[in-house]
Amino acid sequence: MPDHRSDQAGLQPEPAPARAARPLRVSVDLNRCQAYAQCCYAAPDHFVLHGREALYYDPAPDAAARLEIERARIACPVQAIHVEDAGSHGR
Repeated sequence: MPDHRSDQAGLQPEPAPARAARPLRVSVDLNRCQAYAQCCYAAPDHFVLHGREALYYDPAPDAAARLEIERARIACPVQAIHVEDAGSHGR
């Protein structure tokens, strides 16, 4: 018996846009940050420690940087880094 599922092309819903393709919004709770600099090691192009305590970071990195940014977020021992899709509201 033939499989008719292959004849029904176009009936499947299109996949949602890949999460990785969305721009990011990054924020760091500087009151919580203790300057351990783990984010700087995980994503040196996006987080830089100036002096002993001044953290500079990219608040709107390209979507291509998602893996590095997520790695930095996870590496933060005090969980001061928050990452969300630029189009989302308060996730």
